[in-house]
Amino acid sequence: MLVDLQGQIERITYTNEESGYTIARLKVPGQRDLVTIVGNLMAPMPGEIIRMKGEWTRHPRYGDQFKVVYYNTAVPATVYGIRKYLGSGLIKGVGPVIAERIVRKFGEKTLDIIEADIGNLTQVDGIGEKRIAMIRKAWDDQKEIREVMLFLQSHGVSSGYATKIFKRYGNRSVQVVRENPYRLATDIFGIGFLTADRIAENLGFEKNSPLRAEAGILYVLNQLADEGHVYYPYEPLMEKCREILGVERAVLADAFAGVEKDRKIRIEDMNEDMEAFAVNNKAVYLTQFHVCEVGIARRLKILTAVPKSLPDTDSEKAIAWVQDRLAIGLAEKQKAAIKCAIEQKVMVITGGPGTGKTTIINAILKIFAAAQAEILLAAPTGRAAKRMSEATGFPAKTIHRLLRFSPATGGFEKNYENPLECGVLILDEASMIDTVLMHHLLKAVPAAATLILVGDVNQLPSVGAGNVLNDIIASGAVPVVTLSEIFRQARESRIIVNAHRINQGRMPHADAASPGNDFYFIQKEAPEAVLDIILRLVKERIPRRFGFDPVDDIQVLSPMHRGIVGAGNLNMALQNALNPGTGGVVRGQRTYRVNDKVMQIRNNYDKAVFNGDIGRITRIDAESREVLITFDGRALTYDYGDLDEVVLAYAVSVHKSQGSEYPAVVMPVLIQHYMLLQRNLIYTGMTRGRELVVLVGTKKALAIGVHNDKTQKRFTCLRHRLA
Repeated sequence: MLVDLQGQIERITYTNEESGYTIARLKVPGQRDLVTIVGNLMAPMPGEIIRMKGEWTRHPRYGDQFKVVYYNTAVPATVYGIRKYLGSGLIKGVGPVIAERIVRKFGEKTLDIIEADIGNLTQVDGIGEKRIAMIRKAWDDQKEIREVMLFLQSHGVSSGYATKIFKRYGNRSVQVVRENPYRLATDIFGIGFLTADRIAENLGFEKNSPLRAEAGILYVLNQLADEGHVYYPYEPLMEKCREILGVERAVLADAFAGVEKDRKIRIEDMNEDMEAFAVNNKAVYLTQFHVCEVGIARRLKILTAVPKSLPDTDSEKAIAWVQDRLAIGLAEKQKAAIKCAIEQKVMVITGGPGTGKTTIINAILKIFAAAQAEILLAAPTGRAAKRMSEATGFPAKTIHRLLRFSPATGGFEKNYENPLECGVLILDEASMIDTVLMHHLLKAVPAAATLILVGDVNQLPSVGAGNVLNDIIASGAVPVVTLSEIFRQARESRIIVNAHRINQGRMPHADAASPGNDFYFIQKEAPEAVLDIILRLVKERIPRRFGFDPVDDIQVLSPMHRGIVGAGNLNMALQNALNPGTGGVVRGQRTYRVNDKVMQIRNNYDKAVFNGDIGRITRIDAESREVLITFDGRALTYDYGDLDEVVLAYAVSVHKSQGSEYPAVVMPVLIQHYMLLQRNLIYTGMTRGRELVVLVGTKKALAIGVHNDKTQKRFTCLRHRLA
């Protein structure tokens, strides 16, 4: 039987903004001690009056708790409650100090003043017109948010998502959600199809609803794009959609026709002789990916066909001249690469670490600079661009900065109509570039320019959809120079030697460490023991032995996100070891503190910060509910609500580490990672370490990864379009 309870929230012990699950301490009239309440509460605030129906339960560790089933809230009536309420961070611009001053001035009339006569707040020291405007906006928004939240909560939407929905649609939120809740899955970061589907069910949408089927098809295609596929064969896609949505084929067939008519997908018939399309000979693309794949093929063909703008150069004389200038003797493959760069419009240089790619780039730059060519250098990530600049002495930019994203238009400024000003573009870490980004880049490359792609095809493919560099090489449409010889200086590094051994399917040398060794393997069986040794390596052993900073210089990489030695748990353990403390900002199950190392996990063009960028939290302002994060010397402000764009980065997945290089890398390798243990993953993780690599785990798991060169097939058609 449910019982009633009423009280004032004294403090929030824990709240998960995604689910709304909250543990709070309540001041109940007539009771001396605070009461613990648990349940799904909507944006609870200290100082609020809360009236509940629920039941008393007894937790074996924490004692008596009141489990909330139904509730409603009211603004506080006492001076103490109002002070607590205003100072809780509810209103941007009002923290505990300002709240104290306001309540001291207006007492129990404070909330009435804010509601009806907010101009009177100028009587409070420290409040001017600017802060009043902030308070007025926040107060009005809060009222509207509460109304929207009441509607959304009644249909199964958590408070964290409700805030995002309001931020996106404002006063239209209820109308939008009623008409088409599936819009949430595409419009709002963090809300996927499954959440939108649950909301739709609560709103009474039928399982066979055309809106649901169409949204479900787009959801499945987006999930497959996240796995790297540019398209998916029609029949297997139909089966996946039937399995996930639980609807009949006829409903889905109509839905496929509907989303194709709306130009959200493109269904393309393929040639009979193409093995990749053996099933039904139909490929289903999200429209964006079809446009991009076709666009890449078209632009590369134009680039190879149009004569180059650079004056003809005698390649043999140029190679002799550059060897003399650099005071080096080039290997035959290096000479071949330089000759190709001089004579061809588009080419690929590929090879592993220590094979001389940087030497070739430097030689090419010297030759083209002497010919007074306009040269641009770029790489997919900030770290890769910085490394390119340091290695060559020429300025290099990220591709996003090179193309100049414009928040005003939502697109890149550089394109067909406004191309890059260059005669030569050299692109490093090309294996990381996905289909969409390569399309935008090629749109901006002048038709007469020379394009040189440099990368390591043995690394993991791009995080985004596609396998662009591999497809270009496999197509045979452009000349490719593959470097395989490890040069003398590189042969002294066990990291490089072992990386090449792994790439050849051979186990790395992991015998007793020699004095100058830069590669170590530590044998540990149990995940708990691996976690323990990683913590000690990062916090104590590596800094003491090698002098590396535990946060800035050492990067833990993990093959997976989940589990004891997955990136998620490693981050919490490393945060507690390297940056312990109380306070900070709690978002879901993550806590962010000042000095935390964090990574951006989605492209934010407004802030010009991109997926994979690593920064440090430099300030947390509870009063303005903002966090300051510094990326490569640029300080950016994040509202609390935007923190789902960043994650802790003491440990990151191997995929997210692509294009980066760290002084020291520590990586667990265990049987638990079985599904992800592949040669290119081990190889990519190892080659991120510049001066030290430590693998922790079992040789059996390492052997599984080294001998497994069966990478997951990605459905792309670029190779065939080029060939």
